[in-house]
Amino acid sequence: MATRLVHKMTYEASAIEVAGMLSDPVFRETVCRNQRATSYTVEIEGNVDAKAVRIEMAQPTDRVPAFAKKIVGDSTTIVQTETWSSPLRATVTIVIPGKPGDIQGTVTLVEVDGVTTETVDLEIKVKIPLVAAKIEELLAKLLGSAMRAEERTGKEWLGSESR
Repeated sequence: MATRLVHKMTYEASAIEVAGMLSDPVFRETVCRNQRATSYTVEIEGNVDAKAVRIEMAQPTDRVPAFAKKIVGDSTTIVQTETWSSPLRATVTIVIPGKPGDIQGTVTLVEVDGVTTETVDLEIKVKIPLVAAKIEELLAKLLGSAMRAEERTGKEWLGSESR
């Protein structure tokens, strides 16, 4: 069994502007900080047209329920890789090293009348008997919160004159 998470982020900008933002390591580092990462590395190879993104971050688990904290500990490391075959589409894999399970999916950018919607479609699979569904649901909630932080950061970034 798996849990599906579909999350949409909307930006008052063209798709190519959003693709450029997602190609900028400074933006990605700002997102990590706004997601409460205690440490992070961001690597981006390529450009707006096609790129490989790798983000590794450590995050505290103080907001994680006790049943899950026993599994993940006081902090957890997350590794996110994105393979952008075009400015508008990527495949995504998120892993928590040493933990059973993974998260895979896609990111798409669609522009309509100068407004771009970034859709993240993920399948969350946890391979822990008896508690898998509960942990998948928790991960979906945490990922949704992380993406809301990314969207807030993106709206500020795109609206900023200092880019």
